[in-house]
Amino acid sequence: MVDISASPGLTAGQEQSFSDALPGDYITLMKPRVMFLVVFTGLAGLVAAPTSINPILAAVAVLAIALATGGAGAINMWYDRDIDAIMERTRARPIPLGLIEPSNALAFGVIVTIASICMMGLAVNWLSAGILAAASFTYVFVYTIWLKRRSPQNIVIGGASGAFPPMIGWAAATNHVGMTAISLFLITFLWTPPHFWALSLYRCKDYARAGVPMMSVTAGPKSTKRQMLVYTLLLFPFGVAPYFLGAAGPIYLAGSTLLGLMFIAAAVAVIRDETDSSAKRMFGFSILYLFLIFGLLMIDAGPGLIARLGG
Repeated sequence: MVDISASPGLTAGQEQSFSDALPGDYITLMKPRVMFLVVFTGLAGLVAAPTSINPILAAVAVLAIALATGGAGAINMWYDRDIDAIMERTRARPIPLGLIEPSNALAFGVIVTIASICMMGLAVNWLSAGILAAASFTYVFVYTIWLKRRSPQNIVIGGASGAFPPMIGWAAATNHVGMTAISLFLITFLWTPPHFWALSLYRCKDYARAGVPMMSVTAGPKSTKRQMLVYTLLLFPFGVAPYFLGAAGPIYLAGSTLLGLMFIAAAVAVIRDETDSSAKRMFGFSILYLFLIFGLLMIDAGPGLIARLGG
């Protein structure tokens, strides 16, 4: 365990009392950038569902997804505070900087997570709350505590936590899980490895220094790049699946087909490139891919949702 007080994130004159923690520090603790994409996919699942939901309950469901994501993120930062202090990418997080006491971060994360699950169950339905709890459990216990420091498959298995939100949104609206909800889960599940492995390729030394066995560290860049291509190929049919399941129209089919081919092309470019440039571009594009896929889903589902609300 790294001594936080000696963290490379702290320099002379930068020490701050834990009591001086600001609300913004706790927001940072909740990983707002990750939260935004997770909430967006959850909202897409809710909008695409073939039924209407009270707008207030829909807002509660989205808020619960956001809070549960943030709570799990806070617990992750508490547990990973030692390696966060070592890695260049994470050393400016609130705990390594000495802005928030670790015990306060843990308490905050646990309270927010439990409160969000209870809110989802009491206000919306217990199926969506159960899936939300499963997502939080997977991220905290399966990914953060069990796999992240032990297995190069950490992202593959533990990444399932980030694939639950569209299924949660669907369940919040319908109180059941069908094939379309499962397909939305699989889109995000198969997207996660090439997304994070692209990052790990150009942050390989950072992960190695912290002792995190990412695929690029344990198997090397060539094997990682090949597996990235495999996952983009597996992702393609699931990316277009919502159209064939009747959950989306031709706009989504055309857009998801183009995006899937572009993702595959990005993976091929990474294999051919000996530098980090293509990996950086693929990481950036992967975020755009997921945003556009679920954005197209909402565009296609929008008219039907409006009609259902009007009825």
